[in-house]
Amino acid sequence: MQTTLIILAALCALVGLVGSVVPGLPGPPLSWVGLLLLNIAHVAQHSTAFMVVAAVVAVAITVIDNILPSLGTKRSGGSKAGIWGCNIGLVVAILGLPFGPQGLAGIIVWPFVGALVGEWLTQRKLRPALRAAWGAFTGFLAGTLVKLAYGVAALAIVVKDIVTFY
Repeated sequence: MQTTLIILAALCALVGLVGSVVPGLPGPPLSWVGLLLLNIAHVAQHSTAFMVVAAVVAVAITVIDNILPSLGTKRSGGSKAGIWGCNIGLVVAILGLPFGPQGLAGIIVWPFVGALVGEWLTQRKLRPALRAAWGAFTGFLAGTLVKLAYGVAALAIVVKDIVTFY
């Protein structure tokens, strides 16, 4: 049983890392499950405080990742229409994920397109619309980098715990 939990923990941490860059996979929560499984298997004895903080951070990163494209649009001078366009694009992308590889690219493209169209319809000027759309893209990149950092850290902890155990 312990070996099964160790293998599952390693798989969760690895899939969590992959989920940091592949849309549709909840990367940080999966990485946290890897940490939890090691505690259950008595391979690692992380404190309750550590596990709670790691869980809160995983959930916060997951929530913030969905907000950052809109914040990027706003910080780049986007209007409410651009922000709404970005949000609508994000929903379209999320709904499109089950429909093949275009869904993976869609998580990047649709918020950009939504912000661009929303801004362009409001201002009728391409340059500010492109600036707002670029903000949506940089927000997406920022969210991905934060998820990736969490995934790498969690995987490193899991690997360290497994190596220390054996």
